[in-house]
Amino acid sequence: MSVLEMLQPLVLKVQPSHETQTLRAESLRLKHQSGPVGEQFASDSEGIVWSCDSQGQAGGDACRHGLIKIRGDRCWRDLTCMDFHYETQPVPNPMAYFLHRSPWWFHHFETFSNHFLELVVPFFVFLGRRMCVLHGALQILFQVVLIISGNLSFLNWLTIVPSLACFDDATLGFLFPAGPGGLKDRVLKMQEEETREPQAPLTCGRMARRTANLALGVLITWLSIPVVVNLLSPQQVMNSSFNPLRIVNTYGAFGSITKERTEVILQGTASSNASSPDAEWEDYEFKCKPGNLRRRPCLISPYHYRLDWLMWFAAFQVVATNVQLSLLCVPRPLPTPQTYEHNEWIIHLAGKLLTNDAQALSLLAFNPFAGRAPPRWVRAEHYRYKFSRPGGRHAAEGKWWIRKRLGPYFPPLSLQDLKGYFRSREWPYPEPS
Repeated sequence: MSVLEMLQPLVLKVQPSHETQTLRAESLRLKHQSGPVGEQFASDSEGIVWSCDSQGQAGGDACRHGLIKIRGDRCWRDLTCMDFHYETQPVPNPMAYFLHRSPWWFHHFETFSNHFLELVVPFFVFLGRRMCVLHGALQILFQVVLIISGNLSFLNWLTIVPSLACFDDATLGFLFPAGPGGLKDRVLKMQEEETREPQAPLTCGRMARRTANLALGVLITWLSIPVVVNLLSPQQVMNSSFNPLRIVNTYGAFGSITKERTEVILQGTASSNASSPDAEWEDYEFKCKPGNLRRRPCLISPYHYRLDWLMWFAAFQVVATNVQLSLLCVPRPLPTPQTYEHNEWIIHLAGKLLTNDAQALSLLAFNPFAGRAPPRWVRAEHYRYKFSRPGGRHAAEGKWWIRKRLGPYFPPLSLQDLKGYFRSREWPYPEPS
């Protein structure tokens, strides 16, 4: 059962000024070109090559990311975003812990390199074979660096795929055996035989296939017009679809960077009185998101723990509305912590925890009430998390993180307290197992 099925109904409201991680896979085509490959595989127009569509996609994806950044958060323009990214990204890994402490000039270099790779390198695709190959190599290297420095699920792995279209037979020929009887020699003979065969007559089936391909190309071109317009617009939308078919969409990541990391920590207690100072609250641990201060950041890419990501969104600090700002007489937006009212699905999860629901608990790494009665109360606390300093006092104590309590995310709740809440939303009421 998926996370969404487990936590239905899911109400996830992500503020447009924050990072969104909408992942999409796009189809890639292989284009077979006939003709001799030559003894050295030297011509970039010979052999089997990937379609030019994939090369354009590789550059277009990077360019979309670059434009949404340069038009978004000011830190992308003053080259300071990488001062925060490693600590505040959705699910940091162990390398992020050390990269976060890099000197300021290195973070500036990283941010500048990001702009170069996403705004300049994509145009290498149109500058001839050698520059196209350089584009592919740089984009793959860029994605590998991102994979090493964070758990961004399978996004970076997917982004590598269209970049492979930049490498033709002449570039990759050294990977295959040469000489008589080798792979290159066999492919050469196969293509020579194909060129000697008479051209197949144009049948009704081939004509229908060509017509369908042409119609699909025209449709994709027409649907791409608003996407290109959005790409060139100063008010570029980050993640959206412009037609009900959802064939062609716009995507961009990390247009804004959160400057502080906040976490929602779920806790339970077996105490009959949740308000008692003697109540012992025990933390639930998720499989990858920060929680236990002594637990090493995980390394799971390309795997994706969906619930951990949703908890990252739930902990965001939101920006006060214009009405709130006018009442407060402040000149700029103020970040304020979210609560369960912005993410009602987390109350549904709390109900599952109050019954020791096996399916919901399978999504967690540690249940403090395993093997005993479920908790009488569950609450959520809001914390600010920061990396400990390598070699510092907290690191010497085995702590990867340090944290400070911000306040309650939702108050202590019992199963009886949730009955009316669940009924008003027509959610199935959790029954004790």
